[in-house]
Amino acid sequence: MLTFGMGIGSALFLDGCLVPNTELGHLELRGDAAERRASDRIRQQKDLRWKKWAARVDEYLERLEALFSPDLFIIGGGVSKKHAQFLPLLNRRTSVVPAQLLNDAGIVGAALAARSIT
Repeated sequence: MLTFGMGIGSALFLDGCLVPNTELGHLELRGDAAERRASDRIRQQKDLRWKKWAARVDEYLERLEALFSPDLFIIGGGVSKKHAQFLPLLNRRTSVVPAQLLNDAGIVGAALAARSIT
């Protein structure tokens, strides 16, 4: 699960269990943190067209594929409301889908996880 907004949030699941302490938005990409190249904030600040921004996201997802060989990427965060603009532009082996709850997916998932701990 990746959220693209002010930065890049991440949650990694293995066999349905959350892997703790993943901060994949800080992976290095072209000498900088990935979220400084591929977050929605950067797209807006640099006034990037969807095609150019999708290429940056694609490069980031390629790195994640090489590291984890995931079964699926689920995209949430603020930009997920506009998934039709960029998901078709991605060129990954791994399927990429929008979160069913779009921008609310991360907060709902966190609330459910916290509830199960208490």
